[in-house]
Amino acid sequence: MPTRVLVRDIMNSPVVSASPDNTIVDVASKMKEHKIGSIVILERDTPVGVVTDWDIVSSAVARDIKPSTLKASEIMQQLHTIEGEDGVTEAARLLRKHNIKRLGVVYKSKLVGIISASDVISVTPDLVDVISEKASLLRGEIGRGIGNVSGYCDECGEWSDLLQFESGTFTCEECRSEAQG
Repeated sequence: MPTRVLVRDIMNSPVVSASPDNTIVDVASKMKEHKIGSIVILERDTPVGVVTDWDIVSSAVARDIKPSTLKASEIMQQLHTIEGEDGVTEAARLLRKHNIKRLGVVYKSKLVGIISASDVISVTPDLVDVISEKASLLRGEIGRGIGNVSGYCDECGEWSDLLQFESGTFTCEECRSEAQG
């Protein structure tokens, strides 16, 4: 049976936030206090953007602009979001697609957390080994017959410890059953 890690299982909560009118000094102070690299900008409890440590460096420090003269609204970026019930694989895809390091996590249209690229990486430490094993199987470098392999199913995208290689793809037990039935 495939195992699926949900975004809500690894998100960071509660969300640390600031107002669009807060200065970059205020935002940076909150980041330091909470030991985090981003602050969600809320207007009337609605997320309107995000300010990251990189935004502060590139928009203020590198331009030699005094942080106390800049407001969060002047340097904030769009906050991309993902549903808490989505899988970590989808979070990784969105992070890469948008070339960002953080996503807001939404549940019932409300922001409930943040998930970062490091959070995604922390739950996939064996992924490189799995991909290497698959590649070795495909190249015929592993002398044993191809049996069950762990990894993501090429059909449904879910994690399974029971993948089998057939006709050029790795499929889980569930997808193989559906194909036969």
